[in-house]
Amino acid sequence: MTVAPLLRRFSVAPMMDCTDRHCRFFHRLLSRRMVLYTEMVTTGAVIHGKADRLLAFHEDEHPVAVQLGGSDPQALAQSARRAREFGYDEVNLNVGCPSDRVQSGRFGACLMAEPDLVAQCVEAMRAAVDLPITVKTRIGIDDKDSYEELQGFIARVAAAGCTTFILHARKAWLKGLSPKQNREKPPLRYDVVRRVKADFPELEIIINGGITDLEQAREHLLVLDGVMLGREAYSNPYMLTEVDSSVYGETGTIPSRADIVAKYLPYVRARVEEGCPLGILLKPVLGLYHNRYGARSWRRHLSENMFRPGARPELLLEALDWVESAASSST
Repeated sequence: MTVAPLLRRFSVAPMMDCTDRHCRFFHRLLSRRMVLYTEMVTTGAVIHGKADRLLAFHEDEHPVAVQLGGSDPQALAQSARRAREFGYDEVNLNVGCPSDRVQSGRFGACLMAEPDLVAQCVEAMRAAVDLPITVKTRIGIDDKDSYEELQGFIARVAAAGCTTFILHARKAWLKGLSPKQNREKPPLRYDVVRRVKADFPELEIIINGGITDLEQAREHLLVLDGVMLGREAYSNPYMLTEVDSSVYGETGTIPSRADIVAKYLPYVRARVEEGCPLGILLKPVLGLYHNRYGARSWRRHLSENMFRPGARPELLLEALDWVESAASSST
């Protein structure tokens, strides 16, 4: 397969319990050009766990990046080398997750308080591999949320060789808010991200947070280098079929939902034969009919049956019949 250039104008965010390899394969059926990211993988899991299970991916997922969680420069370097061996196109360092579990491991958003350490991590990974090393971060943490502090963090890490920053346009509260609340309660500050781009025009600045449609994405792309879509890509995946034309300017026929199911079904069959539970494979498609007539029938038929013993991949075709029946009964 010919790997598409790593143009990060549009990407789907790394999301725990969402962007596993099956979700990424499904998303690739919707857009050929967008960049896909793994769930965060810790350095400990890569080095001491089952790397084959954690890092393996289908070649059709390219361009695909691995997101690493860690704060030990040598462990990150070792993990980056493993990622290169598996064929990833980019290594991303998580400096944005605010969960207590991540903080206890001294990585994620708490690293914003240690720009020198983040710089050392970037330097170690750059020395270990010739892949792009990128950083995904917040615009601040707790009371360390002044623009000057963010500016200093960006400058220090950029000096270590990082040229691409993905900025979630919210600060993070490390205590008192859950990860979900940290995605919703701190106010969005798109102006801060745009100011970073103005102050660091030589850097690739990608915005993340609160973006729900491609019209918003296009507006951000007037002044920024890229847009990263989060939960909306998982709950309303069909919108991704317009990325290649709307963001990358490509021409071509947008596949129907039925076309997408037909393309995904052989993959599902193959993974089930390998022993993968059907429910895991069908989770990414639950939102395929989001805001369409028949969406409730689609989601209900799949969710009520995909974890049952003996459930087969043909459940997807049955769900399509339910949608068609619901649509015909409405006319």
